[in-house]
Amino acid sequence: MARSPLLPVGHHFVTGLLLLTASTGCIDAVSYLALDKVFTGNMTGNVLFIGFSLVGSGVAPLLNNVIALLGFVFGSIIGGRIVGQSAPKGLPRSSRGVLIGGAVVMVGLASYWLVVRDLGHPALLIVTALLAIVMGAQVSAVKPIGNSDVTTIVVTNTLANLARDSRLAGGIGKNWFPRLAAVIAMGIGAAIGALCVAWLGGAVALLAGTVIFTAGMITLVTADRRSV
Repeated sequence: MARSPLLPVGHHFVTGLLLLTASTGCIDAVSYLALDKVFTGNMTGNVLFIGFSLVGSGVAPLLNNVIALLGFVFGSIIGGRIVGQSAPKGLPRSSRGVLIGGAVVMVGLASYWLVVRDLGHPALLIVTALLAIVMGAQVSAVKPIGNSDVTTIVVTNTLANLARDSRLAGGIGKNWFPRLAAVIAMGIGAAIGALCVAWLGGAVALLAGTVIFTAGMITLVTADRRSV
């Protein structure tokens, strides 16, 4: 099968990473719109919110954002320990285990949310923490793939690289398609999450994010098998 000229070698991996990026957009929409203005994937926003709150200009609860930040760091540490610092290139079994565990946790959280309908403050903080842990662990799980153009949780650096290496900036347009696709995927995921929150509620929106997350995981596992 001929490779697409728009995608680099390992484009099946890129597709999986793009799906995980879309799931991050969806899950961040859930956490921001339904979990009291907090991000569980994009830590840049949380750091800013924490800074605002510390000087009395906060528009988001300080505790929620601190919990999300700490949860993300904890998830990244745990994921890093499980996957290991010298994991083989691709998607090792340990990475698959981390991603599967993350999907299971999200299904459990969404199911609980559907049952109770309204999350009380303690439950809201627990859901926030667990989602942040899943997002942090996901980053460590996909690191062995070694793709710096699609980071799955943030697109600021991706957008900067896209602009810097563009022909308008005097570059050669290196890897422009996956970089642009990552930005679009994040936006589409966020839009899906926002629509689901508005029309169906946060629990259903979280399930939608979990479906996208699982699709990305399956694509990455398939891609790893193709590369053998």
